[in-house]
Amino acid sequence: MTEPLAKLSAMAYPGRVIVIGQNPESDQSVIVYIITGRSPSSRARELKLEGSAVRTRPTDEDVLKKGNVDLLVYTAIAFSRGIAVSNGRQTDDILKQIQQENDPEEILIRGLKDWTYEPDPPHYTPRISGCLLPSGKACLSLIKRKKDGAPQKSFFAWRLEPGKGKLISTYSGAEKNPLPSFTGNPLDIGIKEKTAGDMAEAVYAALKPQNPEKDYRVAVACVYAEKSNLQNYEVHIINKKERQDEHE
Repeated sequence: MTEPLAKLSAMAYPGRVIVIGQNPESDQSVIVYIITGRSPSSRARELKLEGSAVRTRPTDEDVLKKGNVDLLVYTAIAFSRGIAVSNGRQTDDILKQIQQENDPEEILIRGLKDWTYEPDPPHYTPRISGCLLPSGKACLSLIKRKKDGAPQKSFFAWRLEPGKGKLISTYSGAEKNPLPSFTGNPLDIGIKEKTAGDMAEAVYAALKPQNPEKDYRVAVACVYAEKSNLQNYEVHIINKKERQDEHE
């Protein structure tokens, strides 16, 4: 475990996770998208780079179809003049706003105006989203269910700093039933890795539990993009199934 990712390691089950930050040299912006899953349908997935997007794809279509396909198959990360990232199909709406706006918080407010939390009782999984623009302007968003059933939307905008990142997840990390939603401000983490590959490996290792039966890792995608030109990027993906296949 790398110490900067200790807060991530402390989460028994974070669900889906977004990290946005900057490398130590401050010349590259960093985005990480993480899938952890407990149900067979959630785990029957992988992340794939397809054109200018990272998408979730089924590893077993029959198993995946036992879940809600609309919530399981989506564009996780999309690239244009800025980068959109989320745990659902809202990524596409965020990307549309990136073409029109220059403020990351306004992009998320507009892109998410018709979205609410996921319809998956009893957890009502929050929708987490992020937006990154050139020169280090970023914003994260959380849409979760209030006790009265209404959606609560929160937005967190900031400017990136060298070697620092912010993390938001769908769940708080405690393994309870129903799963408790993430609360409060995004968590501060450190970023010491200089490449997308090293960062992806560090995140994947930080998610490894002491009990192998509690290994909920599914996939990690890490992007290192030139700060002033986000269309110049490197993507590294780790899919747990591929790692397992390598050792069989």
